[in-house]
Amino acid sequence: MAQKYVTRAEDYSKWYNELVYRADLAEHSDVRGCMVIKPYGYAIWEKMRDILDVKFKETGHSNAYFPLFIPKSYLSKEASHIEGFAKECAVVTHYRLKNAEDGSGVIVDPDSKLEEELIVRPTSETIIWNSYKNWIQSYRDLPILINQWANVVRWEMKTRLFLRTTEFLWQEGHTAHATKQEAIAEAELMLNVYEDFAENYMAMPVIKGRKTANERFAGAEDTLCIESMMQDGKALQAGTSHFLGQNFAKAFEVKFADKEGKLDYVWATSWGVSTRLMGALIMTHSDDEGLVLPPALAPIQVVAVPIYRTDEELAAISEKMTELAAKLKAKGISFKYDDDENRRPGWKFAEYESKGVPIRVAMGPRDLENGKAEIARRDNKTKEVVDFDGLENHIEQLLADIQVNLLARAKAFRLENTREIDSYEEFKKEIDKGGFFLAHWDGTSETEERIKEETKATIRCIALDRKEEAGVCMVTGNPSAGRVIFAKAY
Repeated sequence: MAQKYVTRAEDYSKWYNELVYRADLAEHSDVRGCMVIKPYGYAIWEKMRDILDVKFKETGHSNAYFPLFIPKSYLSKEASHIEGFAKECAVVTHYRLKNAEDGSGVIVDPDSKLEEELIVRPTSETIIWNSYKNWIQSYRDLPILINQWANVVRWEMKTRLFLRTTEFLWQEGHTAHATKQEAIAEAELMLNVYEDFAENYMAMPVIKGRKTANERFAGAEDTLCIESMMQDGKALQAGTSHFLGQNFAKAFEVKFADKEGKLDYVWATSWGVSTRLMGALIMTHSDDEGLVLPPALAPIQVVAVPIYRTDEELAAISEKMTELAAKLKAKGISFKYDDDENRRPGWKFAEYESKGVPIRVAMGPRDLENGKAEIARRDNKTKEVVDFDGLENHIEQLLADIQVNLLARAKAFRLENTREIDSYEEFKKEIDKGGFFLAHWDGTSETEERIKEETKATIRCIALDRKEEAGVCMVTGNPSAGRVIFAKAY
């Protein structure tokens, strides 16, 4: 009998965990809080990485790599930065092991204590700016536009595959500029790159916004973000872009001579997305049958399954599928023909459904005889029988339709679950149901903290396109310049 999986309505958290396993995306490792990203999951991440890498290079950025280990003294140079990460840092104190004299196993050699402890990078601002001070002398050395693809470690107590793990993969951009205006423009540019990727490749609608002072990145003067809504109504921060001002330049004495020879501190940004996007992708589109992938990120966009009784029928169908494979390849469409004799067609259908392959093609003897093929869409589960002649063009159009449909569906869901609210009492009753709540806030950290403590909801962002609308704070009744977005979040 087929295994019964929990549905989203029954237990959303368990549904998510089961889906990650059944789609063969990742698994927990024996290292607490760390995950193994399996080949199919990593193939999706590779597509994300490769698309973003092209976009970064198109906007003038170059890739580089900096050390995994950061001297503890570097983190001490920017006070607010270390305060934000201190509780999450993994620390290396020794550099050597040895066998225990009693034969019990390997122990840390007490004589190998480091003179200065090393921090396993939680983020790389400090070590990168320590390098930038050697790279920058004058305005001619600016701007520096660097991106790094790397792993980072933040010691998490509660973990969930892709969404929150002790070690995760990401990219982190770090740029240096001669003027404040250039740095702000860079932070805005990269936020737009993230928005474009989220909506046009992930088919995930996002709201561009600004974080409050309480939610701002440690060491930043301003944090911009894209916020998305998951199917349980919770928010997920999908990417951030930070204007760092001159904070890190001052901490590491990074100055440059301008055209008049005057010395000034460099202006900085940093920006990043991570394998957290994998979790966002899963929770935006998937259903109770498994993963649903937008074609732009699907490792396999089309899978074909033969249905046959004899070797002759298989050979004839295989010939047709070889023909289709060549035509799809010419269009840049990824295709898999699964003629594995050890698995029945029904098993294969369920397998590729759970893995979110956007289009499934099936062909049997009667289809072959009639010059037809059955096409099944993963997004809306519809099927149709179409002519084999010109099938590659039909598939190309279907993939485009699926991409558009997934974005439209997610936008409709977000709209349906977004509401304005003015009463704090009503807010406290409704917030557990999920969704985005647009409410007035008086702009104070005290009120923001009170709401967070009493409801577990946070201000996700101040939308960049919000209407300036005079009102009163739903909590204090004090004046408010406009509504902000509240939600519970991952």
